[in-house]
Amino acid sequence: MIRETRINIFTVTVILVCIGIVMIYSASSIYAWERYKDSLFFLKRHLSFLAIGILLMFAAMTVDYQKLRRYAKPLLMVSLLLLVLVLIPGIGREVSGARRWFRFKFISFQPSELANLAVIVYVADFISRRGERMRDFLKGFLPPVAVLGCTCLLILMQPDLGTTIAIGSVVFIMLFVAGTRTAYLGSVVLGSLPALYLLIFRVPYRRARILAFLNPWADPRGSGFQIIQSQIALGSGGLFGVGLGHSRQKLFYLPAGHTDFIFSIIGEELGLIGTTAVVILFIVFILQGLKIIKNAPDKFSYFLALGLVLMIALKAVINIGVSCGMLPTKGLPLPFISYGGSSFIFDLISVGFLINIARTGEYP
Repeated sequence: MIRETRINIFTVTVILVCIGIVMIYSASSIYAWERYKDSLFFLKRHLSFLAIGILLMFAAMTVDYQKLRRYAKPLLMVSLLLLVLVLIPGIGREVSGARRWFRFKFISFQPSELANLAVIVYVADFISRRGERMRDFLKGFLPPVAVLGCTCLLILMQPDLGTTIAIGSVVFIMLFVAGTRTAYLGSVVLGSLPALYLLIFRVPYRRARILAFLNPWADPRGSGFQIIQSQIALGSGGLFGVGLGHSRQKLFYLPAGHTDFIFSIIGEELGLIGTTAVVILFIVFILQGLKIIKNAPDKFSYFLALGLVLMIALKAVINIGVSCGMLPTKGLPLPFISYGGSSFIFDLISVGFLINIARTGEYP
């Protein structure tokens, strides 16, 4: 059972990564030639991210992940420091009004991805140490929520509401599973609704995204453009698609075709069969992840695996939901498939830790 689960989750990951390599080249080659005079520009960068990700994934597979407990707080402090530094002009890189990246020559690093992992490790360690005291407000509920609040505040300042919602949802589910009183969780959710309202409806571009989600045709050349083009791509693919490499929406119609909306390009070129295959692969990944969670050897391993699987699953659900017009536009990539250095690398690291946990789990 151990070997089967590890092979399954590794195999699914490899298939998704391979799909990503093919689709990134297909979706980005024309844009890359137009902008950089090199049709392989994004593919070569993605392969460099893949090489780094593979090395770190195998490192995560082989190290004693229990030592993460010892470094949970230092890792969290480093990630918070990086979240502060990225906001400083001249240190953090600004793209389209967002300051989310450090730039090192051809590699960009997004500290919020490290923060996601750091928070999951910290909360998993905290829950494993506190045990039954998780039902206590001061000793069990307040510390992880305070850490989450600081992290989310810094990520919101970048600004990045999508990542904030994702990590917040993951931590709250972890706390719920750990036995935290639903009254505490519910009170925070209800108390955050006014702030969420202000963050969405008092910020013009976010308000435009919500209105575009409700009725994209009200502004088809403005805020509704991405959603409309995404749905056109998915609809024009039909059952079998227009053929690999023959997408028309990637011809400067659909923005971010190789990143946030790569699922739409898959739907156009490979049709319903291609998108269904991708969805099934993610379902298989999640099911194998649940097996690892269920058979984790200890409480820390259980909640670490839970947090990692939840983060990958949420990003996949949100990205696919946005592409299909079922959710408002968020800047979250499709795990293992979208072009995106930091997110892609940390997804592979997460898989490495999951395989490591599966290797040490005691299966019947």
